[in-house]
Parts: sequence; C-alpha cells; structure tokens
Amino acid sequence: MAWRSTLFRDRQEAGERLVPLLRDLGLDRPIVYGLLRGGAAVAAPIAAALGAPLQPFLVRKLGVPWQPELAFGALAEGAAEPVLNQDVVTLCGLTPAQMSRIQAEQAQELARRQAVYLHGRERLDPRGRAAILVDDGLATGASARAALRALRGRGAAPLILAIPVAPRESIDSLSAEADRIVCAEVSSIPFGIGGCYGDFHQLEDEEVLALLAAAEGPPQP
Repeated sequence: MAWRSTLFRDRQEAGERLVPLLRDLGLDRPIVYGLLRGGAAVAAPIAAALGAPLQPFLVRKLGVPWQPELAFGALAEGAAEPVLNQDVVTLCGLTPAQMSRIQAEQAQELARRQAVYLHGRERLDPRGRAAILVDDGLATGASARAALRALRGRGAAPLILAIPVAPRESIDSLSAEADRIVCAEVSSIPFGIGGCYGDFHQLEDEEVLALLAAAEGPPQP
C-alpha cells in the first residue's frame, strides 16, 4: 500500500488492530509473546482480548557499529549462537572482531534484562501450543527471526508472527520461519518503524514490568 504519515496512534492501538486478524485464526490455548521492549505494549491488548497469557521474550539486536539501527544479526534468550544477517555482514565488511565485540556487549545486556524481566516469573512451556510472537514492526527482521527460531526450538506449534506494520520484502524474508504471519499494514517504512506511530517512545523497564504485572492480574489470596 502507499505509505501515509502515521498508521497508528500508539502501540496500544497497533495491538488492537491485530486482534480481529488473530481471532480469525481460531487458535487453541495460545501463548502471546511480546518481543521486548516495544513488542510488550503491542502484545498486551492482544493477550487481554484473546484471554491468553502474556510472556516476555528477550532478543538483542546486533547493530552495525557505525549504524546501530541496522542489524547484522540478533541474539535470542536461551540461544547459544546469534542469528546473522549475512547480507548485512558482507555489505558492511564487518570483521569477526567487530562482530564478537558487539555480541559480547549485547549478551551482557540480555543477561541484565533476563534478571529484570524473568526473575520470579513463571515461564510457560510452549511445546505443542500455539505461540503468537508480537513486535511493534519489522525492518530487517533480525530480531523476529532469532525469536521465531528459538520458539520453534522449544516446540511451539503453530507459530504465528504478529506485527502491525512491515514492508512486503521483510514479510517474505520470514515466511519460512513462521507458520503464519499476520500484519495489519503491509507498507513501506521510509522513516523507519517509529515514523509509523504518533507515539513511539522508548519503553523503560518500569513500563514493561507494569504491563506484564497487569496481564498476570491481581495476586491470588
């Protein structure tokens, strides 16, 4: 479709736009995974509408040193090795030393976030259950690819990727990684994912934790 200035008011509205598309799939007992951080705010209204548990999923993008928003790969929680975008590695002429340095930095941040978001939180087993992985948009797709492969390795089936906006080429590049890709707006993103939102503020730890706590409901007496 032709690109227009703002596709979504905020991540909440983006999630609400995905709800009817996901309901149409008739998934049984799905688990909704919010790709942290931004994906959590999109995933929260989806989990609430489907009556599904909301689980955080941690992935760290591996950005090109001089252009951090351009991912040459991504590292997912529980994965021994990153998923690399070899085209970007080759195009940018990245050396093994440069890649190792960025990977070590992001592995450290991944460990920090695991301590913040996963400590004391029940991790559901997705084996044999529908898993809906949610992010706030796709650019290179590196983070989503790493997360999908990690969830596939844990036995999730079927595996659904739900994103509010993505270019057709990004969707096509991930078609082999998911059983179904649901996208509210197939669109070019000339100003990046953030340009598709009226409010695209960076979520802080406290905001994400509040979303997760709200999804879990009040403590049981």
